[in-house]
Amino acid sequence: MMRRKIYLTAGFNTVSLGTGRKEFNPKKPRPGLEHYFKEAGQGTLKQIGGAKNVDETVIGNFMAARFNNQAHLTGFAPLIDEGLQWKPAVRVEGACGSGGLSLLTGMRSVLAETADVVLSMGIEVQNTVKAIYGADILAGAGWYQNRKTGHAYFFPGQFSDRAGACYEKYGKEKVRAGMKQWFINAIENARLDPTAQEYHNKTADLGALYDKLQPNGAAFVDHLNVLDCSKVSDGASAIAICSEEGLKRIGVDKKDAVEVAGYGHVIRNITNDPTDPTELETIKRAAHNALKDAGITIDQVGTVETHDCFSIAGVLTCEALGLAKKGEGADYVAASNTARKGAMPMNTTGGLIGWGHPTGATGVHQAVTIWQQLTGKAGDAQIEISNDRPYGMTINMGGDDVTVVAIVYKRGA
Repeated sequence: MMRRKIYLTAGFNTVSLGTGRKEFNPKKPRPGLEHYFKEAGQGTLKQIGGAKNVDETVIGNFMAARFNNQAHLTGFAPLIDEGLQWKPAVRVEGACGSGGLSLLTGMRSVLAETADVVLSMGIEVQNTVKAIYGADILAGAGWYQNRKTGHAYFFPGQFSDRAGACYEKYGKEKVRAGMKQWFINAIENARLDPTAQEYHNKTADLGALYDKLQPNGAAFVDHLNVLDCSKVSDGASAIAICSEEGLKRIGVDKKDAVEVAGYGHVIRNITNDPTDPTELETIKRAAHNALKDAGITIDQVGTVETHDCFSIAGVLTCEALGLAKKGEGADYVAASNTARKGAMPMNTTGGLIGWGHPTGATGVHQAVTIWQQLTGKAGDAQIEISNDRPYGMTINMGGDDVTVVAIVYKRGA
C-alpha cells in the first residue's frame, strides 16, 4: 500500500494527428516535437498556476531518436516554459508503454518525497516516414533479433498470429464478431472527442465497412484488416501528479483531481514468445496487482482505458481482467458490454483505434481520459459513473504484452 496519497489533475491532450483528421496532409509540413511539447505542457501548466509550481518533469517517449532524429528530450522541458529550466527532468522509455512509465516515475518521485508536483508527459511524432519504414522502427518494441523472420509489418504480424490462434481455438466467426464490435465502439466513442483522430469519421455503417475489408495476407496480414489496427499518430498528453501538499500549492480542490488507489507494473522476457498466444498474461498480472494494491475487485471499477493497439488485444484484455471467461472475451464484446452504455465502458474517447496512438503518449492520454471521466470533465464523451463503482483503471502495454503499467484511480473528494 502507498505510504503517501497521490493525485492526478489538470490533464491536457493535443489533437491526435494522422490519417483520418481533416487537417492532416502527408504532403504538407506538419508540427514537430517542439510544437507538441509546448502545446501539451503549457495546457497543463495553465491549470496549475504555471511552471513555478512544478518540481520536476518526466517525459515518456519511444522512438524520437529514429522518427525525428532527436534524442536528449529532457532538454525540451524549458521550451515549454522557461520556469522549468534548472529543474530536474527525466525521459523514460518502454515502447508503447512509455507513457505509463512516465506516470509511474512521477508517482514514485511523490512517494519518495523528492517532489510534490510533477509534470508527467508523453509525446510521439511518427508520421515522418512511410508505413513500411515505420513498421521497421516500431519493430524495436519487440525483440529485434526476430525482425528477419518476422512479418514485414512486424507488430500487425505479431497480433495477427494471436488472432489466428484464437480463430483456431474458438472459431473465426465468433472471434471476429467481437473484434468487429470493438472497432465500432472505438469509432463511435472517438466521434465524441474533438481531439480524437477519428473524430471526423462519418461512415454511416461501420459494421458493413468492417465486413467489407476481410483479412488479406497478400496485401497486409493473414488475420487482421487495417480497421483492427491502431493509428499512426502524432500527439502529446500531459497531466500533473501531486501530493496533498502539491494540490494545495497549485490551488486545485480534491474534487477536481483523481487519487491513485493502486498500481501494478510487470514485465516479461522480451526474447521469449508468449506462453499462450490466446492470453495476455502480463496484462493479467499487472491488472491483478493493481486491483489488489487498491483493495478492490474489477466489479468496483466503473470504466477502463486499455491498450487496444489491435482489436484482438481489446478482446483478450476482457478475459485478462476477469470480465469474461477464457475464450468468451469476443462474446462479451460482441454483446456490447464494453460500449459506453455497457456493463464495463472501455476506451470512452476511442482508445488507440479511435482516438489514436502517439506511441509514447498513450499511457498519459489514458490517465487524462480517466481524470476527465471521474471528475465530470469529459464533455460529450462523458459517461455516468455510479457511486457503487467509483473507480477507473488504465492499462498501458509496451510491445507484445512485454511491459505493462496498470493504475487504479478513484474520485479525489
